[in-house]
Amino acid sequence: MRVVFAGSPEAAVPTLSVLAASHHEVVGVITREDSPQGRKRVMTPTPVALAAGELGLPVIRANRLGEEVERSVSALEPDLGVIVAYGGLVREPLLSMPRLGWINLHFSLLPRWRGAAPVQRALIAGDEITGASVFQLVEELDAGDVYGVLTQRIGPHDTAGDLLASLAESGAGLVARVVDGLEAGTARSEPQVGDVTLAPKLSLAHGRVDFARHPALVSAQIRGVTPEPGAFAELDGARLKILEIGGVSADTPLAPGEVAAIDGRILVGTDAAALELRKVQPAGKKPMSAGDWFRGRQGSATRFDVVAHEPGTRA
Repeated sequence: MRVVFAGSPEAAVPTLSVLAASHHEVVGVITREDSPQGRKRVMTPTPVALAAGELGLPVIRANRLGEEVERSVSALEPDLGVIVAYGGLVREPLLSMPRLGWINLHFSLLPRWRGAAPVQRALIAGDEITGASVFQLVEELDAGDVYGVLTQRIGPHDTAGDLLASLAESGAGLVARVVDGLEAGTARSEPQVGDVTLAPKLSLAHGRVDFARHPALVSAQIRGVTPEPGAFAELDGARLKILEIGGVSADTPLAPGEVAAIDGRILVGTDAAALELRKVQPAGKKPMSAGDWFRGRQGSATRFDVVAHEPGTRA
């Protein structure tokens, strides 16, 4: 089949690569425009644009799927559209332009966690299982009938970045099977069943850690916002990024937010136990081990500010 692909971040690259290596023809790749990245704000193509260039595929750069994109896609005469985290809405007439419409790879077990941040929200909520769904794209957000699902257990140390990378690889295979099924006429979709939960995009404020909660929830929050938007705590008016944590020390009595070096580990108190800090990044400095950071404070008292948790999360 003639396939048009839309996607932007690294998580979309495995699906593009699998489709490009298949017997189907990727006739065009839609991705967002180059954007300033890093401290020097260098204009940088999306990971999908880079991958498409390496594969020799034609690229359409657009932050909005308007009339210009519609004309370009119409000229490609696609049989199917495949979208993975493009970063924009597909509306009519583009939605119906491919002969078989569009299918979407979404990194959740729909209808749970419809929206922009499904993996992050699943972690923060303490879900034990996540997964990916391939569904028929419709105008309502992530609401179309589902062609296929895969599941993955969330490990105790998994971050959102870890899970997204894993699901991107396994999800690419799921997309390929659905595309083959659509070509053969054997693919069957089913309506979504269950309670709908929403996964809106996270802001920087979601990364501020509340150490006054249960350690399992503190760990889930930190892992859920790693690497984006990033976990942090405030100390003496300065922000400290928390890049990596370890396990829970149940027999260490520390007040919420209090930090201490105990038995060679750097521990921070929560409302019920202590959590190990492994890697941090002080403001204006490079990432470092929590031990090096703590020793650099030269014995000064260390206790993070304690903040109220986000409304709607479990306390």
